Amino acid sequence: QVRLVESGGGLVQPGGSLRLPCAASGGIFDIYTMAWYRQAPGKQRDLVAIVTATSSTNHADFAKGRFTISIDTAERTVYLQMNSLKPEDTAVYYCNADLGVYSGGASARSDYWGQGTQVTVSS
Repeated sequence: QVRLVESGGGLVQPGGSLRLPCAASGGIFDIYTMAWYRQAPGKQRDLVAIVTATSSTNHADFAKGRFTISIDTAERTVYLQMNSLKPEDTAVYYCNADLGVYSGGASARSDYWGQGTQVTVSS
């Protein structure tokens, strides 16, 4: 069974930094993309950044210059380095992965979500 496990969230002061790792495990034979999304209370879930297995990246406008997504395909782990954090970055951050997996003796391509990690930026 595929699992995405996020960590690294917490409380940080404005201007501070956090690094969020997300590790994928369970029956994976290929990684197509891994991404980070975020959802603030009462708002929709938004894409923060996405990376392919060959490290091609795309960052949302609000993330450019402050956040950096990277991937370690050998460890099946995606990272989000967040610098110069602002109070408006407060949200639950979710890991997403588009994976090739083995399931019931067959192979398939499926989309998976982690459970989310809370990031709070406050003084």
